[in-house]
Amino acid sequence: MSGRLNSDQKRLARMLKALGNPIRFQIMEHLASHQTCITNDIVHVLPLAQSTVSQHLKVLREAGLIRGEIEGPATCYCLDSEGIQWLKDQIGSWLPGCCSSESQLIQLK
Repeated sequence: MSGRLNSDQKRLARMLKALGNPIRFQIMEHLASHQTCITNDIVHVLPLAQSTVSQHLKVLREAGLIRGEIEGPATCYCLDSEGIQWLKDQIGSWLPGCCSSESQLIQLK
């Protein structure tokens, strides 16, 4: 191992770090179940100030997990479907062979 991450590894680490925070994880779940919502909608389901929620949204947006579009005085957020698909693909190929049925059979022997 070289200790240096390539750009895809850095992107994956950034996404996983963003999701590692329980509040950001809750925000992602909320957005997944509501398709889109404005910051105030998210503030109402979390026990946090609007400024704190906005900071969490910024981290998720910078990680490529959500998108935010300005609609009048508010920002409407939704999951970034391209980013989520990329994350799913990376997770699927991240640790090759770790979870295949063949490797499970080897572990059982």
